[in-house]
Amino acid sequence: MEVFGSSGKRGVANEELTPAFVLRVAKAAGTAWQVDRVAIARDTRYTGRMLADAAASGLASTGTDVDRLGIVPTPGAQGYAERMDVPVIVITASHNPPQYNGIKLVGRDGVELAVSDLETIEDTLLSGEFAVAPWDETGRVREIDTARRDYVADLLAAADRETIADADLTVALDPGHGAGALTSPEFFRELGCRVITVNSQPDGHFPGRDPEPVPDNLGDLGRLVRTSDADVGIAHDGDADRAIFFDESGAFVSGDAALAALAAAELDPGETTVSAVNVSQRLVDVVTEIGADLELTPIGSTNIITRIEELEANGEHVPIAGEGNGGIFFPDYRLSRDGAYTAARFLELVAERPVSDLVGPYDGYANVRRNIEYESTAERDAMLDAAANHAQSADAELNTRDGYRLDHGDAWVLARPSGTEPLVRIYAEARDGERATELANGMYETLSEAKATI
Repeated sequence: MEVFGSSGKRGVANEELTPAFVLRVAKAAGTAWQVDRVAIARDTRYTGRMLADAAASGLASTGTDVDRLGIVPTPGAQGYAERMDVPVIVITASHNPPQYNGIKLVGRDGVELAVSDLETIEDTLLSGEFAVAPWDETGRVREIDTARRDYVADLLAAADRETIADADLTVALDPGHGAGALTSPEFFRELGCRVITVNSQPDGHFPGRDPEPVPDNLGDLGRLVRTSDADVGIAHDGDADRAIFFDESGAFVSGDAALAALAAAELDPGETTVSAVNVSQRLVDVVTEIGADLELTPIGSTNIITRIEELEANGEHVPIAGEGNGGIFFPDYRLSRDGAYTAARFLELVAERPVSDLVGPYDGYANVRRNIEYESTAERDAMLDAAANHAQSADAELNTRDGYRLDHGDAWVLARPSGTEPLVRIYAEARDGERATELANGMYETLSEAKATI
């Protein structure tokens, strides 16, 4: 695909991602979908209303009616799509920095569009052949003010409220000024938790922290857990489809460790889980111990969703899937990443034992992640060529499903281009922190030298 990446299209708002571009995407979607009505949702970003207005105009010009949902977490918008049987355009850049925005397309079943469906819309976009309604048949727009309330109701119906309430948990919550600020505090309180918050005012400038829930951005949450004697800390990204945790001492919990703990509780022998090519050994160990199967895909939610659908169409059960970034699927509930629902499933486990005990068995690995920016496709291609040459000369097993992953037995390193930003990402994992750093730095130096030659 030329336009859409692994999670839609993102860019710096009003520079790379302009109202004109969003309008054209909406016109392409309205033309390709050929439905009577489409919904539009957004996160809290400062440019969200501007771009949602452009999307509404584009849809209306094709004769499509529009439901404006306002600010709602992406999984809440997906729930609306499924409940009302309408596709949704979500204006969000998820975890990207505040200056970014993006556009994500969701089918009427509430699932992000598969690659083949995105390609159909992309072909329409690139052709420029859009449906044009007569002036008196252009779409009408209506405001929907119940989407957030209905989303919380769905969550409450699916969660084990009795188990969580009986545990009398204190939850420290950092929704990061994003869409989850308008839903997660209420949800956790309705579950019977005492909830204390930080960065909980919806604000598209993200004054308290950047939207990505990584350790460097979550110092306030760690301190809140410690000072409030909370049982668990929970953080979201900008559109609240991720959940990242802190233990009862205020220590950051690796997303890979949380995924492993949840998978250990969910998987039965013979079942299957799906993750991406940067999967942690933690999950591999859980799958092996249980006697389940692990399927790997290229990185990105679209790829994981496609593989889940293929497996379930063949009669395989996939109770849990996801990546170590906090984006986890529970397909029996809904085929979407949902930070609040993931947190509720984690709280069910925390009701039985402390977070540190839950994730303790999965603390034995160190992870290092580095990024290299590029300004042109020539720089990107030079770095990827260097990664390929580096792989050929290394004494390691090579996996090229998405980028270049080198498995050394005791450790692995992966280099791949980001699907949402002009970056080549480098991931490394080992039982020893120095070993992981060594592998990441070695790949980083190789790619940096290649970039400098352009």
